Amino acid sequence: MPFSSKTVAILIGSFLIAMGIDPFLSPIEVLDGGIIGIGLICKYLWGLKAGLTIIMFSIPIFILAWFTCPDYFYNGLQGMLISSFMIDLLQPLEYDFASYVQVYPLLSSITGGALVGLGIGIMLRYETSTGGTDLLAQFLAPVFHLNVGVIIFIIDAIIISIGGLLFSSTTFLLSGITITTVGLTTSLCTLKVST
Repeated sequence: MPFSSKTVAILIGSFLIAMGIDPFLSPIEVLDGGIIGIGLICKYLWGLKAGLTIIMFSIPIFILAWFTCPDYFYNGLQGMLISSFMIDLLQPLEYDFASYVQVYPLLSSITGGALVGLGIGIMLRYETSTGGTDLLAQFLAPVFHLNVGVIIFIIDAIIISIGGLLFSSTTFLLSGITITTVGLTTSLCTLKVST
């Protein structure tokens, strides 16, 4: 059976998200926002698998989706599971990439954020997501009449502020650059072009 365009978008998007996180953000302990950011906080503090933690923290949002909008539930579930699995699968890149390539923290934050934002944006273009706060943002965007990327940015800012308190001002600053890049890239990917 051939892959649907949505399945391809989930696979490509999940790969890009993992490539943004594992080789670029994790080695310098920079956070993304939302549920991914919470997963990274748990990884940095306690050595937990980020992908598995993302799944656990996504459960309440998926329960909400199940009762309020089953389409969002089904559209986000595959993206969340595959992207979480991909993050944990590619985790060895955190060490392998850093041992061969030295990327300055600022450039690493921007590159990681652009890859994560591109992955999320591709998935949103095909009406799927990684679940978590992406799913929450899809609920909130029509309510507040804001772009999904802007909603994600606001949620992400809250998460990295918590991370900044737990880690350092450098983590906060670089994480702020990362989520700004994620938000801008996601917004560009989900921008509707009027004809």
